[in-house]
Amino acid sequence: MKQSFLVLIIFTAVSSCSYFKASNKGVPNNFNKIMKSTDYTFKLQMAEKYYLNKDYNHAQMLYDDLYRVMKGSEHFEDIWYKYAYCAYYLKDYINAENLFKGFVEAFPNSPKSDEMDYMRAYCFWMQSPKYQLDQTNTTKTIGFMQAFIAQHPNSDKVKEANVIIDKCRAKLEEKDFEAAKLYFNLRETNLAYLKAASLTFNTLMNTYPDSQFSDEYKLYIIKSDYLYAIQSMEEKKKTRLEQVVTDCNDFNDRFPESKLKKEAQSYLDLANTTLKKMNNEQTKKTG
Repeated sequence: MKQSFLVLIIFTAVSSCSYFKASNKGVPNNFNKIMKSTDYTFKLQMAEKYYLNKDYNHAQMLYDDLYRVMKGSEHFEDIWYKYAYCAYYLKDYINAENLFKGFVEAFPNSPKSDEMDYMRAYCFWMQSPKYQLDQTNTTKTIGFMQAFIAQHPNSDKVKEANVIIDKCRAKLEEKDFEAAKLYFNLRETNLAYLKAASLTFNTLMNTYPDSQFSDEYKLYIIKSDYLYAIQSMEEKKKTRLEQVVTDCNDFNDRFPESKLKKEAQSYLDLANTTLKKMNNEQTKKTG
C-alpha cells in the first residue's frame, strides 16, 4: 500500500512537470492549446500567469486575443494596461506608445491614466538615439513630458519627467555643440567656416542660456572672430578686431570665475596689440 501511494505521488509530480514550464514558475507549456481555447476566463487566467512570470511574449499573444474579444467587460481596462506593458517590456516602443496613448483616451478617469500618460512620453525617450543621430524622438520626448507635467502637476512622476527633460536638452545641446565645433575645425579649408562657427556658437549660447558650458562657447566665438579678423581684408580688419575686444570684455564680465579666463585674456591682448600697431601705422601715414 505504501508502494502504491509512492507511485501515485511520483505520477502526480511527473504530470505536473509536463503541464508546467521547465522554468518552474507555474506557467503551462501547452501554449497552443491555451491559444485555441474558447474559454476566455481560463485564457485570461493564463495570461495573468505569463505576465506575472515576466513571460511577456506569451502574455502579449494572449492579451492580443483577449483585447479583441473582451471589449466592454469588467476586465478590459486591466487587459489593456498589461497588454501595453507587454509591448513596452518587449521593447516594441512604437506599439507600446500607441497602446499607452489609447488607454488614456479610453479611460481618462482611470487612477492609472497619469501613469500611462507618462509611459507614453517615456516610450519616446526610450527611442531617443545617441546625440550624433537624428533627434526627432528626443524633441518629442521633451514636448510630451512637458505636456504630462502640465496635465498632471501633482503626479509623483513629475520629478522623473523633469530629469528626463534635462537629459534630452543636454543631448540636443551636445549635438548642436558638435555641429558648431565642426565649422571651427574646418576653418583651414575655407575662411567662411570661421564666420559660420561664430554665428553657430552665438546661437548655441542663446538656445541654452543656462548651460554650464557657456564660457566655452563664448571662447569659441572669440577664437573664431579673432582668426576671421586677422585674415580679413585691411579695410575690414580693424572693425572685426574691435568686435573681438568687445567679445573678450563681455567674457570677463559674464564669467569672472571661469577657468578659461586666462585664454580669453590672451586673445584680448592679441587683438589690442594688433589694433595698436594698426593705429600707429595709420598715424605714420597721415603724419
